[in-house]
Amino acid sequence: MTVIEAIRKRYSCRAYKDKSIEPEKLEQIFEAARMAPSAKNLQDWRFVIVADRENKCKLAEAANNQKFLENAGIIIVACSNSKDVMRCGQAIGPIDIAIALEHIALQAAELGLATCWIGSFYPEKVRPIVGIPEDIDIIELMAVGYPADSQKEPKREPMKKILCYEKWQF
Repeated sequence: MTVIEAIRKRYSCRAYKDKSIEPEKLEQIFEAARMAPSAKNLQDWRFVIVADRENKCKLAEAANNQKFLENAGIIIVACSNSKDVMRCGQAIGPIDIAIALEHIALQAAELGLATCWIGSFYPEKVRPIVGIPEDIDIIELMAVGYPADSQKEPKREPMKKILCYEKWQF
């Protein structure tokens, strides 16, 4: 599979088979995350893998009762241990986590797994479920598992609406 094929195959899956993910596949997706670039090469990402059914149910509740999360093979709680800010004024943590999670999403797609970014959650409810210290930022959750639905054709803007050359022309 080419990179563009993995990109086209990736989608926000909201229905999963109640099936475990093989350890070798988990190793591959987290190796993809480990290889992601990070600002100042801080590699500030930290991931908690939640596979236990009871804990997945608790996380689903903490994520605005998104019940589909309960059947995902795993839920990743993606955290950053960096409070650093880049010279451009952007916080390092959310950007580094986003890059690493997209590496995970693309590797998962290549392995026949599906993912869903979860931004609708309450960090203060997630923190005690997985024991994350107060000084660590919980950036995002991500479901990973075997899809029980099928990908729908995503609506995307035409290239001319998102791209210009040399100067702002929108």
